[in-house]
Amino acid sequence: MIYVKAQPGDSSDAVIKKFTRKVIAEGLLLELKKREFYQKPAEKRKEAKKELERRIKYKKKFKKKI
Repeated sequence: MIYVKAQPGDSSDAVIKKFTRKVIAEGLLLELKKREFYQKPAEKRKEAKKELERRIKYKKKFKKKI
């Protein structure tokens, strides 16, 4: 749960900005987007495998430059 306390002298816009920054920092928007639709377990595994391959490919590319 995200809490934002308004300091004396803070405008409502400033409090909303603080809240928005905290939401983004905790990754709540990404989590909501992931959970918006049901994803089959096979799809989750497929996506995880694809992400792992992407990371490996990036690391290999980066190591060759050094």
